[in-house]
Amino acid sequence: MENGAAPTAKPVIVAIDGPSGTGKSSTSKAVAAQLGLSYLDTGAQYRAITWWMVHNGIDLADPTAIAAVAGKPEIVSGTDPAAPTITVDGVDVAAPIRTPEVTSKVSAVSAVPEVRTRITELQRSLATGAERGIVVEGRDIGTTVLPDADLKVFLTASPEARAARRSGELKGADLHATREALIKRDAADSSRKTSPLAKADDAVEVDTTELTLAQVIECVVTLVEEKRAGK
Repeated sequence: MENGAAPTAKPVIVAIDGPSGTGKSSTSKAVAAQLGLSYLDTGAQYRAITWWMVHNGIDLADPTAIAAVAGKPEIVSGTDPAAPTITVDGVDVAAPIRTPEVTSKVSAVSAVPEVRTRITELQRSLATGAERGIVVEGRDIGTTVLPDADLKVFLTASPEARAARRSGELKGADLHATREALIKRDAADSSRKTSPLAKADDAVEVDTTELTLAQVIECVVTLVEEKRAGK
C-alpha cells in the first residue's frame, strides 16, 4: 500500500432492481465508476442468450426447445463500468442485443427456468469474484440472484416518465407505443413463475419520476457509503 493511501474498503455487493426506463443502467454504471466497483448489466446477459437463440433459429414459442440449448452459448461479460462489454461465443454483441427484435423476445426466453438457472449461476460467480465489490442491475437481483447483497435498491418511476426516457434513447420512437411496450413487458416479467420482477422486502425504494439522473446517482452513492461505513 502506498503511503497515505486509505485502507481498502471491504467489497460491497449492491443490487439495483427495477423495470425499464427508471434510469437503472445509467445509475448503476455511474455509481460503480464513482465508487471504484465492478458493474454487471444482467439484462444484457438475457438479451445475449436471446440473440443467440434468434441467430440460431431456435423456436422461441417452444420453452422445451429453449431449455434444451440454454447451456450452449458461451456468454462473457466485461465488468468495467466505463466500458462494459458482452460477447457470445467470442462475438461482440453489444449492439445487436439492443435491436427491437431481441427486445421483443427477451421476456419469453428469460421466463424459461433453465435459462434463468444458467444465467443466475453466471451472475453469482461474477459477483462473488469481484475483488472490490460490484453493482449488479437487473429485475430479480435482490430477491433471487443475490439475496444476501449488502445493499438492495429498487428504482421505480411512472409509466409516462419511463416511456419518455426510453423513447429518448430510441431516437424517434413513438411515445405511446413505447409506453404500451413497457407496460406489457412489466406484466410479463412480474407474472412469470421463475424469479419475477419484484422488490425485495429489505430493498430501499427510490422513485425517480421527479428526480434528475444526477440526483438518483447521488442518492444511491450515499446509500452505498452509509452501508460501507456500517450505518
